[in-house]
Amino acid sequence: MKRTGTRFRAQKALSHYDAIVIGSGVGGLCTAALLAKLGQKVCVLEQHYTAGGYTHVYERGGYEWDVGVHYIGEVHKPWSVIRRVFDVITDGQLEWAEMDAHYDHIVIGDQEFRYMAGREEFKAEMKKHFPEEAAAIDRYVELISEVSAQIPKFFAGQALPRSIGTLYNKLRRKLFPDYFFKSTREVLEGLTRNEQLIGVLTAQWGDYGLPPAQAAFVMHAMVAKHYVTGGNYPVGGSIRIAETIIPVIEAAGGHVFTYAGVEQVLVKDNRAYGVQLVKDGHVITADKIVSCAGLLPTYDKLLPKTVSAPLGLLSDLEEVKPSASHVCIYAGFKGDAKALNLPKTNYWLYPEFNHDLSVKRFMDSPGLDFPMIYISFPSAKDPDWNRRYPNKSTVEIVAPSFPQWFEQWKGSTWNKRGEDYEAFKEKISQVLLEALYKHHPQLREALDFYELSTPLSTEWFQWNQVGEIYGIEHTVKRFQQNWIHPQTPIKNFYLTGSDVVTAGVGGALMGGVLCTARMLGWQAYKVKKLIAEAYQPEQGQAESKPQTA
Repeated sequence: MKRTGTRFRAQKALSHYDAIVIGSGVGGLCTAALLAKLGQKVCVLEQHYTAGGYTHVYERGGYEWDVGVHYIGEVHKPWSVIRRVFDVITDGQLEWAEMDAHYDHIVIGDQEFRYMAGREEFKAEMKKHFPEEAAAIDRYVELISEVSAQIPKFFAGQALPRSIGTLYNKLRRKLFPDYFFKSTREVLEGLTRNEQLIGVLTAQWGDYGLPPAQAAFVMHAMVAKHYVTGGNYPVGGSIRIAETIIPVIEAAGGHVFTYAGVEQVLVKDNRAYGVQLVKDGHVITADKIVSCAGLLPTYDKLLPKTVSAPLGLLSDLEEVKPSASHVCIYAGFKGDAKALNLPKTNYWLYPEFNHDLSVKRFMDSPGLDFPMIYISFPSAKDPDWNRRYPNKSTVEIVAPSFPQWFEQWKGSTWNKRGEDYEAFKEKISQVLLEALYKHHPQLREALDFYELSTPLSTEWFQWNQVGEIYGIEHTVKRFQQNWIHPQTPIKNFYLTGSDVVTAGVGGALMGGVLCTARMLGWQAYKVKKLIAEAYQPEQGQAESKPQTA
């Protein structure tokens, strides 16, 4: 089984580090690697058997799947910030492969649409289907670009001292256009009343977990702009993310430990000074402690209630909610991508154009009529796959779910939940497989292996609240919570990862950058310098590139 990180043994660890990072998601690894680049010894503690968080892979039945990295935007542009950050924290060892120019395939009812890489290509494709909506399509692409251009300023408060940052966050309502504080549906209905066009433009809502009427437009715009020039996949699979970051941490004298669950953060006189591990109560101390466990688990589980309650952190948590949970089929097929005619394209399947209505029906009467099904073909996206797994292919099928479906098995041990649990999983599996076969019938006879993960699996391995996949949900209200900040009210205790900024690999990565900047205080310029120097244009090239394909 492929694993990254080192299994924890007390004798392998130092007694004291410059920093401890709890959790090895991409935000935690980013913070640890940036600190390591600046000479600090960092200890990353991961409770799972492998490091990487949602970037890890798992093997079963002779196949390998990523568990969370389906595609990433902008990394094919070496001048983009996300690519520069990855190049810094991996010493340039992480390679990327571009997906097909037709990177997202949208199926709504019996109609099909294509998301094409490139602003102009995207607009042209939309106008083929909606020629009478040309002006709305043009304005939509302008809007997502306008939002993207202002995102560094929007989240600037996260790099400032907590007191100043929370004040800045309060002032954002006056500093930014109204559409930063509206739902996606509100904004798009200001552009068009064509429900079909709105349905197509919001067909990536599964990337952040909320349909248009519930999702903040700022979140939708960031995702749409992130992918507008196309999607990419890490060469060698998503395991390469952790594999290329960990050596940077270790080169500075740090460690990335697995099987190292943290029982609690140790706090004295409102100052964090260490952690106590679940195993044997082992204590490790550090100058600074960072949590990449997520906002809700951190304040609800990692901190003693005697610390979090007086600071008002538990009451703050009442203002946010966990994001969506999901089920996912990991399927293996006999034959390579070429033989099976698998695309380097994602499929998004919807029953109707009004995503809000289909989600409401699903919520009101939870059955297996899923309001969205997402299909990814990771083995087709990875140019190194055939070397590692010849004559095999993989597919992942994701759909939203309810934690309540699995309530009767909550608290049970992974892989030991009984026949009823397995029977229910099989029922879900057949629905999702049939959705796949409808669009790729050639796969039916090639199926070799499949396994379904549930919110219980996610909760077990990711140590979150209810199996949520995107941290706290991305409503308008979430972006109005001024107290969400990488610097907590506890001295020397910080938050990193997706809840600092937004969900997704890119969001979690930037959460890692902003957390590191805040930890360094007035020396935050060193982080900016590292990122700026990561891309050196060849002589004669411009220092920056236009925001086009």
